[in-house]
Amino acid sequence: MNDFLLFILALAPILCLIVALTGLKMPGHLACFGALIITAILAGSVWKMTPANIGLASLEGACNALWPIIIVILAALFTYNLTLETKAMDSIKAMLASVSTDKRILMLLIAFGFGNFMEGMAGFGTAVAIPAGILVGLGFEPLLAVVTCLIINSTPTAFGSVGVPVNTMHAITGLDTVGISTNVAIIQAVVQFLIPFIAVVVIGKGFKALKGLVGFTLIADLAYLLPECLVAKFIGPDLADIIGAIICMIVIVIYAMKAKTPDNPEFKVSTSGDATKGLTFGKAFKAWSPFIFVFVFLLLTSKLVPFINKPLLKFASSVKFYPTGKPLTFCWVNTPGVLILLAGFLGGAIQGASFKTMLCILGKTVKSNVKTIITICSVLAVAKIMGYSGMTTSISKELVSVTGQYFPFISPLIGTIGGFVTGSGTSTTALFGDVQVQTAKAIGANPSWLAAGNLMGAGLGKMICPQSIAIGSAAVGLSGVESKIMAKVVVWTISFVVIAGIICYGFSVIGLV
Repeated sequence: MNDFLLFILALAPILCLIVALTGLKMPGHLACFGALIITAILAGSVWKMTPANIGLASLEGACNALWPIIIVILAALFTYNLTLETKAMDSIKAMLASVSTDKRILMLLIAFGFGNFMEGMAGFGTAVAIPAGILVGLGFEPLLAVVTCLIINSTPTAFGSVGVPVNTMHAITGLDTVGISTNVAIIQAVVQFLIPFIAVVVIGKGFKALKGLVGFTLIADLAYLLPECLVAKFIGPDLADIIGAIICMIVIVIYAMKAKTPDNPEFKVSTSGDATKGLTFGKAFKAWSPFIFVFVFLLLTSKLVPFINKPLLKFASSVKFYPTGKPLTFCWVNTPGVLILLAGFLGGAIQGASFKTMLCILGKTVKSNVKTIITICSVLAVAKIMGYSGMTTSISKELVSVTGQYFPFISPLIGTIGGFVTGSGTSTTALFGDVQVQTAKAIGANPSWLAAGNLMGAGLGKMICPQSIAIGSAAVGLSGVESKIMAKVVVWTISFVVIAGIICYGFSVIGLV
């Protein structure tokens, strides 16, 4: 069988997944499970993988998905749902809305600062739905609010849900986690820098909105970008979004309250500042407590604090699933999912929620995300079967043959296609991560660099993903305008993909990575 036919057959599960999701409008969990079945059949019939090995590869993928990936997602969503139940989120919204009467400043604080914070903490649509809903509640145009939040949410995806996409890339490829996150920060830097300025232009309906606000936007921009890059390089992906967003929000609040900000009647909005009357430090701490604990726990157990990090890492088990594969290590304590759950329960107790109530919310969170669990387990199982059988190698060989040294230019585009189809940086990583790495090795490029290109592309694809657009439009009470939203964001997606491709190829050629 020639290489091109093997390439087509190896791509068949992914092509079927694309058709199922975009053409047949099949639910994601069913489409991904169907792709798993197709992958298993092809691996056995074409690549001669034994049924036992197919089962072991699938089991490894599913277990790798459940721990540590899915537990992080469930823990993060549980923490968010808990703040809704205790009404703490209402206090958080009021505090954010009371900072300024300038819609551009509020947008930077809520959509950029708080939106990136929510992406870092929970991800999975919360970073679009919550900020967009707050903005509309303050009188912003619903369509522009959704478009702005979708644009902003493009680059934080790689570090979203406490670094799940990057950690998934590590699990799939074995590449160094901090190395990947460092390269993600580098490859995204230009687009990330432009995004706050673009957001101001979009929400203000033109470049006139930047008048008098360039300095403010630049400060808010750097207050997020610089800490994010430093954390990505020296700590890793888990806290990059979170620390960057926290510093960004603090800087925006202080600057808005202390410095002279623009007084332009065209951009004034009525805020709910009265909602913060009687607010004390104690009440503010109570509202933010689950998120504060998440930040503190993740920081204290990171490599920055070795005398805590190393002893906790001993509570782990290594299990070898596949005969020729590497053992999977399950950290039972020092893993983000467990730490976020602990933070959520402590924060919930401070907010007055009973243990029974918190268990109920946790149960509802798991129940409402069963389809997500099936989806991610299926996609990780597909990735493992494709990797062990040789299907990934077949795809890589043909890509090298067709694109050669120019492959880095399309590396982000591949991730964008994955993000558009799956709506998930994690699933996109599982589908294409190993393809990117094997292709990089074949052409002599840095595997970690192309892995970063895939991760960035996944976030860009989410901007135009039907799932993301549906979440955003539902959050602001819009229906039937999905095509209008798509038309407004697709131009930015294309622009960002081109920029990402040029950076990915350019750095790869001149050897800076």
